[in-house]
Amino acid sequence: MNIYDIETIKLLLDKRLKISIIPHKNPDGDAIGSCLGLYHYLKTHNQDVKVVSPNDFPDFFKWLPEAENIVIYDNDPKAATEQIEKSKLIFTLDFNSLKRADTLTPLLESSEATFIMIDHHQAPEDYAKITFSNPNASSTCSMIYSFIDAMGDKNAINQTIATCLYTGIMTDTGNFKYASTTSNTFKIASFLIEKGANNSQINSNVFENNSYDRIQLMSVALKNMVYLKEHNTAYITLTSEELANHNCQKGDTDGFVNYGLTIKDSKLAAIFIQEKNYIKISFRSKNQHDVNAFARRFFNGGGHINAAGGRFDGSMEEATAYFLKILPEFH
Repeated sequence: MNIYDIETIKLLLDKRLKISIIPHKNPDGDAIGSCLGLYHYLKTHNQDVKVVSPNDFPDFFKWLPEAENIVIYDNDPKAATEQIEKSKLIFTLDFNSLKRADTLTPLLESSEATFIMIDHHQAPEDYAKITFSNPNASSTCSMIYSFIDAMGDKNAINQTIATCLYTGIMTDTGNFKYASTTSNTFKIASFLIEKGANNSQINSNVFENNSYDRIQLMSVALKNMVYLKEHNTAYITLTSEELANHNCQKGDTDGFVNYGLTIKDSKLAAIFIQEKNYIKISFRSKNQHDVNAFARRFFNGGGHINAAGGRFDGSMEEATAYFLKILPEFH
């Protein structure tokens, strides 16, 4: 975050432009937390700003301050379209390719607004006038903290902003256990707690808010798990029928893939989830085993070294057969 870019943003904000903040499709805790954290920060400066999401997000993030004010394209395409079309400044958070905005992508591609990207994924595209990209950051929420600090405005972080940012950092670091967690991550988290983020309550709101259906679905996922000892790899499959039988809601499968990495000596875990006409895939790995490169090469996806996603256009049987075929390519 260089001085020139920060000064440029200050000048843009001085113009009191209409602002939109956009997360990626299927926003997770880091996406929602960073968007709402930035939203509340800009509101403290009386900016005209709204968060517009391509689709809905899990209920266990809807307790976040003013989450109910997020405009969801799938629920209200007219309001979302009008907001983006009228915006002169657009922040895209927690993604670095406009295709990740899914239904919002055409609107963003046709917009003449000034774009600012803040993201921690690898290989950012060049659509933004100002790009803050740091693949080594633990989360986009930690980058929003750094952005506010670079603006010389750290004292503006109140309990509301701190709550949003802490939530994203906590979820994207797996409760501070992933390799991306550094001493600086804990310093930021400590500052946010000092500003009023209730770490115990936030943890409870996110991780101790399961429905009975979700627990039952988890048991199905674990029963479906296959472990390939010769490849130190575990994978899970969940069909659309299994999801429907357990009343699967958005976010219910979050974290299931991680159980594969708890097996001794495992280096790769994957979960295959059947959507309407494709298979959604999530990958997790240990150490320097690069699932980002693997997802980009074989599944039109990407992400981080140890956490990435992709998709396969076809049936569950075809997806798993293809996975087994190319698995020896994973290193």
